[in-house]
Amino acid sequence: MALFGNAHTINPATAQQDYARLLGQGEQVHAAFLLIRDTILFTDRRLILVDKQGITGKKTEYHSVPYRSITHFAVETAGTFDLDAELKIWISGNPTPLQKTFTKGVDIYEVQAILTQFVAR
Repeated sequence: MALFGNAHTINPATAQQDYARLLGQGEQVHAAFLLIRDTILFTDRRLILVDKQGITGKKTEYHSVPYRSITHFAVETAGTFDLDAELKIWISGNPTPLQKTFTKGVDIYEVQAILTQFVAR
């Protein structure tokens, strides 16, 4: 499952309210990013990928990835000519990583720190 487009940061409190129906009791959103129509949520329990589908975006897939399922991840920083940073996440049992592209305005080191905090538990 790959999400395309450039991400930017959204307020975690706003994401907490907008996606409250997806969250378990006491689950907290620590960071959230918007990719054109799709959303990536980093909660204290899992990674949630919200994939809007179709022309209208009314059909939505909610993909939940427990942090314990992430085997490893990589970040690629923005360069001189390539202005976007990239995040790759490998999930156990799947040889193809999930790939996310972030605009230069997003601190990819912050994204890495969030994943490290939860995956390395």
